[in-house]
Amino acid sequence: MKKLSTLIVIFIALNSFGQEKLSLDKCYSLVNKNYPLAKQNEMLVRQNTLDKEIIKTGKLPKLYFDAQATYQSDVIELPITIPGVTIDSPNKDQYKATISVNQLVYDGGLINASTKVKEATLKTKQKNIEVNLYQLKKEVNQLYFSIILLQEKRALLDAKKKQLESKLKEVRAGIEFGTLLPTSDKVLEAELLKINQQYTEIDQNKISLIKTLSSVTGENISTNIVLETPIILENKGAKINRPELDLFQLQKEQINASEQLIAKKNAPKLMGFATGGYGNPGLNMLDNEFQTYYVVGFKLNWSIFDWNARKKEQKSLKINKEIIDNQQEVFKLNTNIELDQQQTEIAKISSFIKSDETIIELRKKILTSAESQLKNGVITSSAYITELTNLYEAENNLSTHKIELQLAKANYKITKGN
Repeated sequence: MKKLSTLIVIFIALNSFGQEKLSLDKCYSLVNKNYPLAKQNEMLVRQNTLDKEIIKTGKLPKLYFDAQATYQSDVIELPITIPGVTIDSPNKDQYKATISVNQLVYDGGLINASTKVKEATLKTKQKNIEVNLYQLKKEVNQLYFSIILLQEKRALLDAKKKQLESKLKEVRAGIEFGTLLPTSDKVLEAELLKINQQYTEIDQNKISLIKTLSSVTGENISTNIVLETPIILENKGAKINRPELDLFQLQKEQINASEQLIAKKNAPKLMGFATGGYGNPGLNMLDNEFQTYYVVGFKLNWSIFDWNARKKEQKSLKINKEIIDNQQEVFKLNTNIELDQQQTEIAKISSFIKSDETIIELRKKILTSAESQLKNGVITSSAYITELTNLYEAENNLSTHKIELQLAKANYKITKGN
């Protein structure tokens, strides 16, 4: 029977016309923009900027102020006596105040290496956020296609209701002319009341799902919105292109940057310094007067032996690389297993759809015969409703399987990363 299918198409078109629409890709974009985790990107950038500014202060002069007053039990005395010359010994109470300036001249590239580690760490953390947001897409898929399924069910109910209302008019006319039993219309009226109950259930379920989708996307989605049914094509030949693979690579780059930093830690460091002071005594220990003084120079610091600590750190980082390679291998294996399972599911649902279409054609022929029999009083309204419901269930199964197929394809696409 073509009438029911035609009515379904008409009701879907009428309900969609003039209403606000939302696409699956738009939901993905809203998640990336509004989900609370996405806000960490900006925080990480600000934190990284501060960290690099702190590291770069190592290139700036360091200013120190020191002051001390001491009393010591003994002081320097000359062991000889020079006739005609009196040399006073230093005072046992001594005072000193100094201001020192240290300026890094050469650090072997340590500061630049530290900055690169921070940059690599930022990229890794940002990619980790991207991975977590990407994993939310399957949750969005489930919510999105569940709502679409409810939309389709409501459209089917609209068509069924329209068909019953039309048939109720014919039955009442038959009762009026005495060709049908007086209670034949009551069965149809009861079925219409049942449809109203189904409307309530569908609408409440849709409201609940839309609220959840609103929470995930961070967007206030209207309960009257119409979700567009996407057409998703499989791309079986493409390689896995998941953000997790980029994360593994960035983690290894972060380790490379850490290796460079370790190599720079033992590099020679040259420091220029200047110290100005005021004290008693000054640099001349035999002059017991308060005086000013200064000292300028260069200082070289080079750790020539660290008990192989640097080599051990590098070996530890190499093991971390091996761990990451292993994690990447495990991820690819599990992803390929999941893709195989999803392809099997897609093939199964596709076969169901072919069967559904055959069943619907048979049910249409049965319903056409039942309509004729009801009109001639050969069968009761209950028998007619049974056949109408059978066709409705067959249409519903087809609609459900088509949406399940699109959901399976969407999940396959997310799993593959294309």
